[in-house]
Amino acid sequence: MKRYEVIVIGGGAAGLMCAATAGQRGRSVAVLDHANKVGKKILMSGGGRCNFTNYDVEPENFLSANPHFCKSALSRYTPWDFIALVSRYNLAWHEKTLGQLFCDNKAKDILNILLAECEAGQVDIRTHCSIESVAKADDGDGFVLATTQGDIACQSLVIATGGLSIPTMGATGFGYDLAKQFGLRITPRHAALVPFTLKGEPLELAQSLAGVALPVRATCNGQAFSEALLFTHKGLSGPATLQISNYWQPGDTLKIDFMPGTDLGQQVRHWQQQGQKSELRTLLSQTLPKRFVSAWLERINLDNKALAQLSNADIDALAQAFNRWPCTPAGTEGYRTAEVTKGGVNTDDVSSKTFEAKHTPGLYLIGEVLDVTGWLGGYNFQWAWASGWCAGQYV
Repeated sequence: MKRYEVIVIGGGAAGLMCAATAGQRGRSVAVLDHANKVGKKILMSGGGRCNFTNYDVEPENFLSANPHFCKSALSRYTPWDFIALVSRYNLAWHEKTLGQLFCDNKAKDILNILLAECEAGQVDIRTHCSIESVAKADDGDGFVLATTQGDIACQSLVIATGGLSIPTMGATGFGYDLAKQFGLRITPRHAALVPFTLKGEPLELAQSLAGVALPVRATCNGQAFSEALLFTHKGLSGPATLQISNYWQPGDTLKIDFMPGTDLGQQVRHWQQQGQKSELRTLLSQTLPKRFVSAWLERINLDNKALAQLSNADIDALAQAFNRWPCTPAGTEGYRTAEVTKGGVNTDDVSSKTFEAKHTPGLYLIGEVLDVTGWLGGYNFQWAWASGWCAGQYV
């Protein structure tokens, strides 16, 4: 039976980081992945350019039943540490917006760096390797894995299997099942960073505007994000939508401001006082997409009223429609299109320093399988790097 000191289940961002770190400490390491290649989510991320971290990473950018759990790892392995790593490989990168860092070329550049780091640590990467069972070794020291490539034993076992999001990329609930097998608790899981679906009149409206994008401020449950919203044939997408989805619960109403920073009621009264002769539609289309303006004015029956004819009630209706549009989603598109999984392995059962399970020596859990979910914008990758690096020091 082949033996390693460390086996990492899952060849994603966290798994490869952990394997490289442990391997370069002199540990014998294998990465096992059931897919035909490792790093699939890395390759598709950021529109193929991988938003690999963010300049401004704080614990407040993450959701967890225990908001303190992520603090230790994020402080020990920072965005600057990962930037230093990619700089050693002369990776060309740029800041897009809001501190988000992307590859200039392709996401494959990030994967190649991780693979080079694994090679430096003499890590054995096995693809097409499915795990049939995992058990504690007979002597109680380590684990024995039955796989499609034979039985393999290890001292330290790392669960880096990710969440349930994007099953077409190979995501499964295997990591959660394995955690439960060893007595770890699982918090409720939900699709996160995910587009909303609509029904009825709001859906018809979204469908008529499919493809239209505009900057908004989306608010729900005390959280607000100012980024782009995209109308789709199913409902709402775009960064602002994905961000606020982390804070939305079924039945909640979103408030969407299509003119953030502008009080439309005040603006319209100002235009009236100025004696503006232009149509309302024309004035609004100077800052908003024409299709959107037409549809929104038609909704509130103000598409044909002259500016001077607008009453106080009309102006209030305008402000409500453009600055405070209430939208109650029917649901989300689910794991099929979700960027990540919210919830997961209860962090109370895991050491925030070593990432070892508190009641199962030698078992470690890192990355998305844990109940730690970052915002959109490189935060989830930074969590993968930080948790993987920290665990790699101890496995």
